[in-house]
Amino acid sequence: MSPRPANSWNVGDIVVHRIDEVALPPETGAWLLPGATPDLVSEVPWLAPAFARPDGTLRAAVHTFALEIDGLRVLVDTGIGNGKTRANPAWHQLDTPYLDRLTAAGFPPERIDYVLLTHLHADHVGWNTRLAPDGTWQPTFANARYLTSRAEYAYWSGVEMEESRRQMFRDSVEPVREHGLLDLIDVTAPGTEILPGLSLVPAPGHTPGQSAVVLHGQGESAIITGDCVHHPVQLAHPQLCSSVDIDPEEAVRTRRWLFDEVARSGALMLGSHFAAPTGGLVRRDTTGAESGAGAGHGVEAGVREGSGTGEERYRLVIADDE
Repeated sequence: MSPRPANSWNVGDIVVHRIDEVALPPETGAWLLPGATPDLVSEVPWLAPAFARPDGTLRAAVHTFALEIDGLRVLVDTGIGNGKTRANPAWHQLDTPYLDRLTAAGFPPERIDYVLLTHLHADHVGWNTRLAPDGTWQPTFANARYLTSRAEYAYWSGVEMEESRRQMFRDSVEPVREHGLLDLIDVTAPGTEILPGLSLVPAPGHTPGQSAVVLHGQGESAIITGDCVHHPVQLAHPQLCSSVDIDPEEAVRTRRWLFDEVARSGALMLGSHFAAPTGGLVRRDTTGAESGAGAGHGVEAGVREGSGTGEERYRLVIADDE
């Protein structure tokens, strides 16, 4: 990968920027990954200090990714948003300079061409809209097409949602649909190409229709995980599931496939909730397991039967450290 500032990466001719919204408080890790106890975290020494605190609690963040690709500006997920009523205290009524940061990176809201929503959770759709002077929620990226998996939207349309999730749909999803900006995409293995060099691939488990974003450019590749991985501790313990995974067994299968593919190919992995430095290379954490790393040319999209043995452990290596 070509060197860039600490919050951006080159994937061939594609430029990826991390746009920070908010760091999450220490209690978030215990709620989100209850199996990641301080004792378990302390047994994974490479997590500190970037991804774990001295007391063994997890560091996590909410950010989005802004892509420069073939002359187009693409935003992957939209974070929590400002002024939203949320049940989670860490997300409730935020007031952050997220849009200023996005604009400073060269992505003013009116210049965004596509918004890709990996899944429809509150911390991934919030900046879809912002509050207008008349008190209504209006699309933030009025000139963009908003894309998400048809299976994802269909799932949430067909289940009985608790009030907090209905609130999120009312203020952050339905206004986009009502303005005719939402496109539902059939995301299938081995991947659905959205733009040259950019594909959505199925990454189910956390939600039924979740997608990951795969990038290919000039022989290099990267994958933006969405929430099939929440924290690097899951590389060392792929069986660790989130408290909000809808299908934990499928989430583990997706995660093992993902780790196996990026370890095999040498692709850059960008975690949607990884604290800075956020992006790195995945290596098998077993004796002799690295001999084939980097031999491939990119992520082979789609969950494959037989990926790995189901017992591998992995670690994250910051790309600039190798």
